Amino acid sequence: MSEAALIRKFRLPRQEIPQLLQLVGPTLARETRRSYPLSPEIQLLAALRYYAVGSFLEVVGDGYGLSKTSVWRCVEAVTNLLLGHANDYIRLPSTRQEIMEVHQGFYAIAGIPRVIGLVDGTLIPIANPSMRDQAFISRKGYAAINVQVVVDSMGVFLDLVARWPGSIHDSFLWANSVVGQHAEQGIFGQSLFLGDSGYPLRTYLFTPVANPTTQAERAYNTAHIRTRCVVERTIGVWKQRFRCIHRSAGGLRLQPQRCCAVLIVTAMLHNIAVRGGQLGQVGPWLPLERLTRYSLALLGLWLPLERLMLGDFLTPIGL
Repeated sequence: MSEAALIRKFRLPRQEIPQLLQLVGPTLARETRRSYPLSPEIQLLAALRYYAVGSFLEVVGDGYGLSKTSVWRCVEAVTNLLLGHANDYIRLPSTRQEIMEVHQGFYAIAGIPRVIGLVDGTLIPIANPSMRDQAFISRKGYAAINVQVVVDSMGVFLDLVARWPGSIHDSFLWANSVVGQHAEQGIFGQSLFLGDSGYPLRTYLFTPVANPTTQAERAYNTAHIRTRCVVERTIGVWKQRFRCIHRSAGGLRLQPQRCCAVLIVTAMLHNIAVRGGQLGQVGPWLPLERLTRYSLALLGLWLPLERLMLGDFLTPIGL
């Protein structure tokens, strides 16, 4: 199978799949051949295929000659095992060198210093767990889980909170998250987070100026938008890469607790793909220059690409 076909099917570079197999293979392997158990390779690939396409379990199983029940057991086993390694792949910078690299990456975008992460919330649709449980009904009218993410300048998830129903506001998620509480306690020192207007303005959390009147305020808003577009694009690539969490797939057809586990695991796999060089190669292409100019033109903030300094890569459209 070619590299391009492998990425289309499983969303990961070829060299990353054997490494994942080393993490989960020993536990997935059965001690005997009784009842013809599935090999760890088949179990891992079935789970990756489910994450990638977000189709019905029965449809995913047709490609491997597996029943719906077998596919679900593969997804459940692989998800639980990968979940135990999530903290190794999703973490905030801790050393001085790591923090400096993150600061420099954000400063190169629009000149805002000391930024350690971009925070945002996104709704992940799920099958309504109960007609009586209205807490999951989001402001957009469908059942969802509200997920808070923090990303760096390269689109890598640094922190992810997937535990609250869709009706919860982003500011509540931030106030009750570990990273939000650590920021309030001053653990991040002079480092800053950037968020949209849905978050409270703090000395460690900068939001846009609501009604800019001076040139300085307008310039700040421009720099803020140019920097924050990274987190918007990262969320879009994440959903495009793993269609099981995209609304076009009909939402996650799992119980809410299991949905949260799948969200964390797909974010972990997204980080693996980005660090492996697959920044956004999952679907139809639009050069970053056109995408960024289009996004900024909508806001009346078009700027030449050479001033954006966001890197030379492609980003999928239709997000």
